[in-house]
Amino acid sequence: MAVATWNGALIAESDKTIVVEGNHYFPPDSVNTQYLRQSTRTSRCPWKSFANYYSLIVGGKTNEDAAWYYAEPTNEAAAIKGYIAFWKGVDVK
Repeated sequence: MAVATWNGALIAESDKTIVVEGNHYFPPDSVNTQYLRQSTRTSRCPWKSFANYYSLIVGGKTNEDAAWYYAEPTNEAAAIKGYIAFWKGVDVK
């Protein structure tokens, strides 16, 4: 079971994450979306395509661009379409 926490809150929990390049990608239905706010940030991975980001808001604190996902990944990364990964101080165990 993988668990993502930040600022004392359970952000995501699943036994069906997909690990890519050392990052746990959580199924969308395993993420507590009340903590997510869509960000305008994007980035590009050469083999996965364009990533979109969420900021986390918990207990009045904001962690900008702390989560990302691929809405339209390449065929090679199709398994993680819509799945959400975390970084920037989010504890994933």
